[in-house]
Amino acid sequence: MAQQNKPNAGGAPDNRNAGGSKGNKNNRNKMPRVNLTWIYIIIAVALGYLFFAGGDMDNSSTASKNVTYTVFKQYVEQGYANKIVASKDEGTVKMYVKPEHIRDVFKAGVEQTGKQPFVQAEYPSADKLDEFVTAQQELGNFTGELSYKKTNDTFMQVFWNIFPLLFIIVAWIFIMRRMGGSSGGGFGGMGSIFNVGRSRAQLVEKGGENESKVTFKDVAGQASAKQEVQEIVEFLKNPQKFTDLGGKIPKGALLVGPPGTGKTLLAKAVAGEADVPFFSMSGSDFVEMFVGVGASRVRDLFRQAKEKAPCIIFIDEIDAVGRARANNAMMGGNDERESTLNQLLTEMDGFGTNSGVIIMAATNRADILDKALLRAGRFDRQIHVDLPDLNERKAVFKVHLQPIKVDSTLDIDLLARQTPGFSGADIANVCNEAALIAARHGKQSVGKEDFIAAVDRIVGGLEKKTKVMTEEEKRTIALHEAGHATISWNLQYANPLIKVTIVPRGRALGAAWYLPEERQITTREQMLDEMCATLGGRAAEELFTGHISSGAMNDLERVTKQAYGMIAYMGMSDALPNLCYYNQNEYSWQRPYSEATAKLIDEEVKRMIAEQYERAKRLLTEKMEGHHALADLLVEREVIYAEDVEKIFGKRPWISRTEELLTSQQEEETDASTASTSQEGAESSEQASAS
Repeated sequence: MAQQNKPNAGGAPDNRNAGGSKGNKNNRNKMPRVNLTWIYIIIAVALGYLFFAGGDMDNSSTASKNVTYTVFKQYVEQGYANKIVASKDEGTVKMYVKPEHIRDVFKAGVEQTGKQPFVQAEYPSADKLDEFVTAQQELGNFTGELSYKKTNDTFMQVFWNIFPLLFIIVAWIFIMRRMGGSSGGGFGGMGSIFNVGRSRAQLVEKGGENESKVTFKDVAGQASAKQEVQEIVEFLKNPQKFTDLGGKIPKGALLVGPPGTGKTLLAKAVAGEADVPFFSMSGSDFVEMFVGVGASRVRDLFRQAKEKAPCIIFIDEIDAVGRARANNAMMGGNDERESTLNQLLTEMDGFGTNSGVIIMAATNRADILDKALLRAGRFDRQIHVDLPDLNERKAVFKVHLQPIKVDSTLDIDLLARQTPGFSGADIANVCNEAALIAARHGKQSVGKEDFIAAVDRIVGGLEKKTKVMTEEEKRTIALHEAGHATISWNLQYANPLIKVTIVPRGRALGAAWYLPEERQITTREQMLDEMCATLGGRAAEELFTGHISSGAMNDLERVTKQAYGMIAYMGMSDALPNLCYYNQNEYSWQRPYSEATAKLIDEEVKRMIAEQYERAKRLLTEKMEGHHALADLLVEREVIYAEDVEKIFGKRPWISRTEELLTSQQEEETDASTASTSQEGAESSEQASAS
């Protein structure tokens, strides 16, 4: 929109830039851009006018009249016809009336009808029309000639001559805009073919339009990873601190971890904290169907980065372009992707210098990256962003609970305990789901029940209380779930129980929630206890119903995978001790053991599972009375908690490491609050004595 000239104090317009070079440049920039849309509209209007009016422009002011073929013959026999023109395509015939007979036919004069009015009729066939006109010519009633002409197809001729050219032009402009990323009007797309090799990185700068609002305060947990990326920002802010001692700034840092742990969030925090330009793009932005485009975009990205140095380049999901190159040419490697990777390797550590440019990347599939990409000098550091532990989950909950109206009695420690194995994204989903559940029930704040329901919804699926089950099926499911609960409660290394339900959720007819102990290493005894507890449902069905059902399929799948892992990978078998047959890189296409060893592994798996199954049945037989009481309570309530199991079997003699950590943490917080209270009391007593 053009800027208006405002009057100054003297009433004259303020034209201080008039005549100056700067003013002329601004005026040129404000010139309206040519928009192809108006050209398309003008062409469409012209073609429409030709279609509707072009064929009969000479007859636009001439009167016409539609009559039957019989009336047409009568007019010819009476000598009214001046000339006759027939159209074979349309099957119509036009008879132009003599000037002296216009009033006889149209009941009006020449001023009203025009000089060449005509009547039009449909004729049956060309042969009959020829015979009739020839007969009238012989009789002297018609002295003119009969002529045939094709339908006036001016529009179709123009259309078929212009349409292919228009189609090619429009298709070309569309392709150019798509390739160049241009979405504006005018002729901006015509030059976009030259931008196909340009980098699509998004530039983030302080004070810019795309300035990141995320800082390190928004990243909860991940203390070690946050410390590493904070150090990268410090490298760029104050490089002399490190170079004075002879050190070199790292060239690259790779963020590795499961999905949802906050790798991209850490990169956004770096962009928000750094006072240097931050180039952000995805690995898939390099991949293109045209040969050489990916390598060209890599070169352009580093060219821009060198101009903005010191700066940071962040490549998200780098596995899209950094996948390991095929060793065998017959495997069908992607030459375009490999050339892009080669160019990336060259730019990161080649003959060229990238002083002040640090490359950050993120992936959850570090195992498939090319080894040349991971060597020192390219990605000097691999920062592991793991799933949060108990304390980190508590910190993440505090971050995501800030915008939510929570109940004052909400226990964040309980939420952190009930979400083992949850990533930061999962915790954010729990908080959002809890707020939705509370709003659905018309509550004013989000309470403990809403968060528990949200965890259950995410872990187990939606409740299906409308699913119809017979009493026998319900009793069988209760016995099954009570079997899991009984054995896990009475084994030392089994996961502590939180809740058991027989309400169907998702595809499961029943479920038991446990609090897994967060271990760094796991012993053979711990794995066997977990396996025995998993088999408790099938063992309870066989013992107390006399038959087995399909409800234990998921339990059997988990147990079988665990047993094969213990024997084939961890060397926890007496027959195959201290052997690991797992190597992903070398044994991709064949097993690293013989058929005899495979048979021995199968036998060991069967033996291990059978032993734990018999152990589960023995334990259930010993605790039969408590198991039946637990199953009856499940049938009655459908949901029971750890407190109900404790009333039946008594308190567990074993305390898990997680419970110890929470207890010690609560004791420290209690001691700290007591110390602060006593200090405040001492200060107040001193003030009272002084007064």
